[in-house]
Amino acid sequence: MERICNDFTINIATANGTGSQSSNLIILNSMFQMGVPVSGKNLFPSNISGLPTWFIIRASDKGYQSPGDNAHIQVLMNKDTWVKDLESLEPGTIVIYNENVKLPVDRDDCPSFGMPMTKMARGINPKLARLMCNMYYVGALAHLLGIEQDVLETAVAGQFKGKEKAIELNIRAITEGRDYAAENWVDGIPYCVESRVKDPNSFLIEGNEAIALGSIFGGINMLSWYPITPSSSLAEGVIKWLPELREADDGGSTCAVIQAEDELAAAGMVIGAGWAGGRGMTCTSGPGISLMSEFIGLSYFAEVPGVIWDVNRVGPSTGLPTRTQQADLTMLYEASHGDTQHIVLIPGTVDECFEYGWKAFDYAERLQTMVFGFTDLDLGMNYWSTSGFEYPDSPMDRGKVLRSQKEMDAVENYGRYRDVDGDGIPYRTLPGSGLDPILYRGTGHDEDGIYSEDPEVYNATISRLKRKIEGARDLLPAPVVREEEEQHIGVIYYGSMENSIAEIDDMLESTGLSVSTCRVRALPYHSEVEDFIERHDKVIVLEINRDGQMYGILRKELPAHLVPKMHSVAYTDGIPPRARVYADMILEALEVAA
Repeated sequence: MERICNDFTINIATANGTGSQSSNLIILNSMFQMGVPVSGKNLFPSNISGLPTWFIIRASDKGYQSPGDNAHIQVLMNKDTWVKDLESLEPGTIVIYNENVKLPVDRDDCPSFGMPMTKMARGINPKLARLMCNMYYVGALAHLLGIEQDVLETAVAGQFKGKEKAIELNIRAITEGRDYAAENWVDGIPYCVESRVKDPNSFLIEGNEAIALGSIFGGINMLSWYPITPSSSLAEGVIKWLPELREADDGGSTCAVIQAEDELAAAGMVIGAGWAGGRGMTCTSGPGISLMSEFIGLSYFAEVPGVIWDVNRVGPSTGLPTRTQQADLTMLYEASHGDTQHIVLIPGTVDECFEYGWKAFDYAERLQTMVFGFTDLDLGMNYWSTSGFEYPDSPMDRGKVLRSQKEMDAVENYGRYRDVDGDGIPYRTLPGSGLDPILYRGTGHDEDGIYSEDPEVYNATISRLKRKIEGARDLLPAPVVREEEEQHIGVIYYGSMENSIAEIDDMLESTGLSVSTCRVRALPYHSEVEDFIERHDKVIVLEINRDGQMYGILRKELPAHLVPKMHSVAYTDGIPPRARVYADMILEALEVAA
């Protein structure tokens, strides 16, 4: 039998709340520690327990991180999805199943391996059998794929840190599962894992935790939050790491954490922190941004710095709270009523999640405005590999803050909202500095911060605000461009699509189509994005939403002669982007454009 090493996808079907996440992460971490390029996607329901959940593990020596087109190995544990999971399999898919579920495996074209997992778990601990039976498919996969036992045991110890009894019981269950498979399953499978040289500094981390760490290193002073999937673990990450990383000399905290009564209050607290000279932040998802809209407008018009992270989930309304999407982009860019325009940072990797975690505060204070971080459930709540983060080595950018009378006297004709440097950014003072007045107005105001309804004054104010945000284009992160000569077709994308683009590129190349790529990392978009479009005959704008929101923004803001070059490829179904789906849509769009 020809062996296929480090090139397969495992789909594990269980029920939420049965402890399967621990088992799945043990498999993921074991393969990672063997140096196998691996990714995991957790597709979980929006309730506490009982509903179906799937965990997709993909091994790929090429580094592909999308979920893959289909499963090569299917683990069946959940009776509620048993039939549908079986029907969806391609011929030849390996099936591993719990015999105690007592449902048939009616696929003669799929090699099947059964094990009485629940019965075996009861033999170890009847009370914990429902949870522990998942460890038997860990042992089964370890046997079939060749996952090393010592690596598995290290992963178990990491998953159940300090819980010696749990470690002992779960290792016993995994060992029994491995032994049962070795003794009873005479036929092997073509798939295997093979160790690779591993970067000793690499580790797995969720995007939300990376943002939390970046925020702490960025000097966060106040975190206000209201729980909402999929952003809650970002706030929990800040809470987890503060005692270790930000404890004051006297043992106290250097950052206030407040669980607000709702999203509106959380946004108000961010503005209060910014007004006082602190670095305030909240995290939420689309429904929270909707509720925060009025405060966001106040921040923009009164020019108070703050940071909001939106971890995008599927909408509208409650939508699919535990699925992923990129459909909040337009809302963030123009959040609130009236003419508004905001800074939006769009990380595509966990390294950028950390980087933008601290940079967001610098941009907010330098530009005196609300800055949005924009990620999604896939990047935020799944695990990704990194070799360590690049920590900020420069002082915090606090922007144009006047801290003494001498500094104020040096500013010609100081006024709270007067642009004396031509960049649209005024100087500000902070409470407690002794410099009066401390003026921030959400109503119409002139350059001195005095209330005004004069039409010319209002027009001048909103024009300056537009100039301030527009002037930040090339201050913000430049796009990541991959381009070779004689490539006439370009692909623009952003965010977590980064984790599928390499495979999409290879699929296109297999058809004879070679493309350049440009990953947008911030709005307003950098001038290099426009240059990229100028250099190509056709440009596909690739995104994970229905309406082509980045495409719409580019169409509105680009010079008119570039607009006909662009074509939208937008698709969303709640699942992390599958390369084949988007590659086929790109080919179709180009055929239509021709």
